Amino acid sequence: MIYASSAATYGDGEAGFNDDDDAESLSQLRPLNAYGYSKLLFDQYAVRQADRDRAPPQWAGLKFFNVYGPNEGHKGGMKSVVAQIWPKVAAGETVSLFRSHNPAYPDGGQLRDFVYVDDVVDIVDWLLRSPEVSGVFNAGSGQARSFADLARATFAAAGREPAIDYVDMPEVIRDRYQYFTQARMDRVRAAGFGGQSTPLEEGVRRYVQDFLSKPDPYR
Repeated sequence: MIYASSAATYGDGEAGFNDDDDAESLSQLRPLNAYGYSKLLFDQYAVRQADRDRAPPQWAGLKFFNVYGPNEGHKGGMKSVVAQIWPKVAAGETVSLFRSHNPAYPDGGQLRDFVYVDDVVDIVDWLLRSPEVSGVFNAGSGQARSFADLARATFAAAGREPAIDYVDMPEVIRDRYQYFTQARMDRVRAAGFGGQSTPLEEGVRRYVQDFLSKPDPYR
């Protein structure tokens, strides 16, 4: 059993991004919204079942960070920022990112662990070939990058100069917004995963040039 957990379980990141899956560590996490809590509650349930020898022969929860890449059209408004801004980038228009409402971060400087979809597929594939491995693991790149970096990479992949402006973040999400996420990948590597993370600029280039720029990529 391999299921999708989420980096949203870490909340504002104050407790760190270590994917220790013992009951005590999980109890310290404070998600910022109901989605994050739903993922944390299932992580806790899975760990309790394993402690009671009631888990499947293999089980793994993957805390997906900010995944981007081909075939995410069905996600609608939850698509990656690359997919959301692509139509304007392709048209040579200015794209909008959220203004920062935290003095510690500049506009566009909010940081996320952006991970290319091929990299998380590699983790899933490794788990399928490693039936002896169970637990809750981070699935990210291990490096935090800014939304401005992501937008600039998208423009570069399209061969265009960056054109970015900033708009106020909706008030409804300001108090529950993660300004920083960065996966600790130590545990999954210690368990035997040897795959490498795709650099942000290379992942965005592949996504844009091999997929988004093709006619009707989501048809």
